[in-house]
Amino acid sequence: MTSDDTTRRGPYPLLFAHGLSRLDAEQAHRLTVRALATAHSIPAGPALLRAAFAVPDPMRDTRPVRWALGAEHRSPLGLAAGFDKDGEVPLALLDLGFGHVEVGTVTAKAQPGNPRPRSFRLLEDRALINRMGFNNHGAQALAKQLARARRSERGQRAVIGVNIGKSKVTALEDAAEDYRFSARLLTPYASYLAINVSSPNTPGLRDLQSVEMLRPILEAVVEEAESTRVRLRRDVPVLVKIAPDLHDEDVESVARLATEAGLAGVIATNTTIARPDSLVTARERIERIGAGGLSGAVLADRSREVLALLRATLPDDAVIISCGGVTTAAEVQERLDAGADLVQGYTAMIYEGPAWPGRIARELAAR
Repeated sequence: MTSDDTTRRGPYPLLFAHGLSRLDAEQAHRLTVRALATAHSIPAGPALLRAAFAVPDPMRDTRPVRWALGAEHRSPLGLAAGFDKDGEVPLALLDLGFGHVEVGTVTAKAQPGNPRPRSFRLLEDRALINRMGFNNHGAQALAKQLARARRSERGQRAVIGVNIGKSKVTALEDAAEDYRFSARLLTPYASYLAINVSSPNTPGLRDLQSVEMLRPILEAVVEEAESTRVRLRRDVPVLVKIAPDLHDEDVESVARLATEAGLAGVIATNTTIARPDSLVTARERIERIGAGGLSGAVLADRSREVLALLRATLPDDAVIISCGGVTTAAEVQERLDAGADLVQGYTAMIYEGPAWPGRIARELAAR
């Protein structure tokens, strides 16, 4: 890393190298969420956060706006689901410079997730393996959190997507009603809904990506979104999040089904169960870690391929959120140029630090 890079990233590289990276990955994550919650709760906390990371006041921001999913995005880069599962700090995360934040994945029923340890850094690859298993407090608890966040004018304007998944105890044949329950509770507070059928960490979940099993789930969630539109006079777009491990023809089939079912678009992609030969981390360590979804720069090639497939298959007005392997402003711009409407990241923030989303937004605006 050059001294220029260190200056742009501030003190975070040292903090990560000598502090956070030595902690269990999940423990470091919890400390980060608590720190954000504390900073945002004190008087003038949001303004101080924005000042620290050179993010404009959202109520006075004059930067160009990107319209997507019926909302204004001051930056095309958003935070993918998984960081703020229970909606504890969505506004604080937006104050770091993200254009939108996707909370969840949340399930109809609260669940503890898989046994620990369940999150592992691959430092040499700037990657992450997780098998969290949708640990969350449940849809009802998230609805209460989002209701609180939406009380202020700032909260009402915030672009907060909600990612919903299947409860582990729910049988696959009952999945549609499980998703419907979460959608009914959360649609009133969501800028958009994301249907997660692609996490590798819930047994059988990825089987729901087959057209036959996916159709009733999409239809159930779209029905709930339509009910909210009629009741509250507000559109809530619905998207489906897919895995990078789908065969090309299956990606195209899901895209066609999403169009038939009336979805707004697709989020591509989730984590992968593959362990590519390009990984630098020792194979022995990867094998010791075991099962889980791999994320990070290693996902970039497949994520770009899936983006191209979707753009060629979906209607021109369908929204694609490209996710997987982006770190730099140039990489975000590349996805936009390739047909993405928005881009999401997650793993890069672990390695780049909290200044990352604001820096990307500034560099993109300067272009």
